[in-house]
Amino acid sequence: MVSDLIKDTGLVLPFVFNGLDLMLIALSYSLIIRAVLRISSKKAHQKALNTCTANICGMLMSYPSFFFSTLTYRFGQGITPHIHIILANIDFLISTTLNTIIYLVKNKELHEKVGKYTCRMYSRTLNFSEPDQCIDHLMASFNFTPSDASTFILMGIPGLETAHIMISIPFSTFYIIGLLGNFTILFVVGKEETLHKPMYLLICMLALTDIGKSTSIIPKALCIFWFNLKRITVNGCLAQMFFLHVVSVMHSSILVTMAFDRYVAICNPLRYATILTNAQIAKLGLVGLIRAVLFILPLPLLLSRLPFCANRIIPHTYCEHIAVAKILCGDITVDGTYSLVIVFVVIGLDLMLIFLSYGLIIRAVFRISSKKVHQKTLNTCTAHICVILTSYTPPLFSNLTHQFGQGIAPHVHIILANLNFLIPTMLNPIIYGVKNKELRDKVVKYINRI
Repeated sequence: MVSDLIKDTGLVLPFVFNGLDLMLIALSYSLIIRAVLRISSKKAHQKALNTCTANICGMLMSYPSFFFSTLTYRFGQGITPHIHIILANIDFLISTTLNTIIYLVKNKELHEKVGKYTCRMYSRTLNFSEPDQCIDHLMASFNFTPSDASTFILMGIPGLETAHIMISIPFSTFYIIGLLGNFTILFVVGKEETLHKPMYLLICMLALTDIGKSTSIIPKALCIFWFNLKRITVNGCLAQMFFLHVVSVMHSSILVTMAFDRYVAICNPLRYATILTNAQIAKLGLVGLIRAVLFILPLPLLLSRLPFCANRIIPHTYCEHIAVAKILCGDITVDGTYSLVIVFVVIGLDLMLIFLSYGLIIRAVFRISSKKVHQKTLNTCTAHICVILTSYTPPLFSNLTHQFGQGIAPHVHIILANLNFLIPTMLNPIIYGVKNKELRDKVVKYINRI
């Protein structure tokens, strides 16, 4: 009893004090935003908000790691002690390391002074007589020269450079909500043995792909928005493109498996436990991963076979396949054709299988005479149908506007492309949390403990 009281007190106190601090911080920034919006000049908006970015990044480094470490310590009874200890140390190390870098990058006066003293020391060591020689040598050493042939420049959202800070607010908000929702599902399903079932394993796999998709592009986009860090190596760019497309194809495979899961559960319920076991789901997941790698691997290989042009500027927030292909000096017909083959063969086939599963489900449902049974049976599919709509509709809409919307400004296409990955990541855990009663009850149980 006493130990439980101590544990609860140890959990409540940090949340109360940090929660109060966060409320005061939120109040301060709401007053700042209100003051900034009263200014008519956009340049003044940009300049005013730029003074806050270092502090905002510092908060993002400090608070999430603390809360995650505290929650895992309180509720992660199945986690081995050394994990808790490592997390507790990382909690202090990450913020200590990154906050210094953030303030050095974002504070012009501070990084100029640091650069001045660095150059003094460097000049004494290497016998540079002029400060300019020192600076040139440092830039060459760290590949800061604009003629560096091993890097690309990601421009972010061309035409909206002055609004990058404002755009980063919804982007980072959607990203954090998505991460919290998906990690909550992974945590709850991992902790509750009653949820160790095929359907919930598929939900966890979907959550992992959602995290992978958004994490492959949003951190880099935020670095562009906040720190103006636009450079990315050629290999890094190709790796980002490969990982993003692999996770996207894997995501589609999981949706097909979920449709098959619903088909077996409704059309052949007596054999459900024997047809779809946890081991079978793991095997299907592995097959989906292998399929994704085999289909996507040729994309970066085809791009790397041709030389890149001198103009290595990519007008995007991430290494989108077509944007990268456009800066190749050579015939990109093969690249374009193969990307279309992937869309029609992979996505088209997956959608056909999903429609086939639901066609058989609807046929089986209409054979049942009771309307209540109709309602109950179809209710088990609504969450999956909503996830399909959130997963396929935004990319389809974005592709159609990109293909036929020649009058639409480029920055609209780029914003839509980013929202394709943010919106499903944010909405999918909410959909399953609302529609799945068993999962919702378990999540509410852990929230009530807090």
